[in-house]
Amino acid sequence: MTPPKAQDAVRQFTVKPDDDGIRLDRWFKRHLPDTSFNLVSRWARTGQLRVDGARAKPGDHVSEGQVIRVPPAEAPSPDKPARPKRVRVVNLSAEQIDFARSMVIHQDDAAFVLNKPPGLATQGGTKTTEHVDELLDALQYDMESRPKLVHRLDKDTSGALLIARTARAAAAFSKSFSSRTARKVYWALVVGMPSIEDGMIELPIGKQPGTGGEKMQVDEKEGSPARTRYRVIARAGNHAAWVELQPFTGRTHQLRVHMAAIGFPIVGDGKYGGPEAFLTGGISRKMHLHARRLRVDHPDGDRIDVRAALPHHFAESLRTLGFEEAEGDALPLDDGPPPMTKEQLKANARAHAKSVRKERRGERRGRGEGPIGDKPAPRSGGKPSTRKAPATAAAKPGARKPVGAKPGGARPGTAKPGGKPAPRGAARPGPRTGGDKPRAPRGR
Repeated sequence: MTPPKAQDAVRQFTVKPDDDGIRLDRWFKRHLPDTSFNLVSRWARTGQLRVDGARAKPGDHVSEGQVIRVPPAEAPSPDKPARPKRVRVVNLSAEQIDFARSMVIHQDDAAFVLNKPPGLATQGGTKTTEHVDELLDALQYDMESRPKLVHRLDKDTSGALLIARTARAAAAFSKSFSSRTARKVYWALVVGMPSIEDGMIELPIGKQPGTGGEKMQVDEKEGSPARTRYRVIARAGNHAAWVELQPFTGRTHQLRVHMAAIGFPIVGDGKYGGPEAFLTGGISRKMHLHARRLRVDHPDGDRIDVRAALPHHFAESLRTLGFEEAEGDALPLDDGPPPMTKEQLKANARAHAKSVRKERRGERRGRGEGPIGDKPAPRSGGKPSTRKAPATAAAKPGARKPVGAKPGGARPGTAKPGGKPAPRGAARPGPRTGGDKPRAPRGR
């Protein structure tokens, strides 16, 4: 990028490879941070901002090699002094820098891969003061731009985490994740033993109401499609299993929600598995979910394929249960199933809703209840009712029709609903021919 020779001269900049594909307004924020967005928008409206000679807008994307024409810089007004230049202050201690660099398990010109320990958040939040994003300043080294997160792992999930070193690499990696060409392999210990050793979980996931988005649930009506493949690596009797999980979508807490939904919660995941998500016998109560392997295409045409070592508590649990890590790494990483169509996703959601309704009907019958709308059966052990059943108005088959009865009318001498017994010959409601006088009673 060639700096301008004078303040009143038109400036021209050539887009570098690291800026390939970014928006024009982001290019200004990165290279000319003192230029406000309002000024860039005004230049675009008046035709002064151009890319390769053509008029450009702030939202346009630029490509490597294009030339950006920038109008002369405006001198600051005496009444409005120039904004002070923003300087990023890095306050990492020597221990934090050493810790951040100790997590690196792969490094090249475009990316880092970290082995994130459990308990460390990926990004900051309201009550989160220490996270991976904060520590990325320690990995900038001599690069012009700060490293960038490409994806995230839950705070209690450990394992491989991809970091892009340039904007170009970040765009390429993000495209791999969004197109599902990047492959992630997780290891997990689950409570129970799945009856199907190689299965696909296809349950839509949405936010659970009333949790502020902090907890997810299976939602077949408004949830987003989610697919998870699981393969049983080894089993410890019927009380625990070591499984491999491959997410083919990227929903929040997807693996945890799916395994809990099919009845096999991840060990240590009390949020979705409740008290049943913990094992005895010396097994740690920490989360047993680890991003073991990451395979993604490199922006330069190669491929990154990295395995992350297990945290201490997970490795110790495997040894306690008699498992060996080589068993999990022996499973081949195939291409996986083809993506499902919208019709298939809708059909799966309908089938899941039908099975849920069927289970609920079975629960009602087990409690002694009939179909929806029926009254519950009387409780056992109570006193029998002494109230007589009301007489029905329908005559028994073959019974003789009462004398004087009319279709739809009351039987002579019987009580009207809510009134006294009707005397014989009393007037009955009927159609009127005119006026307000009732029809005269018939004599006998």
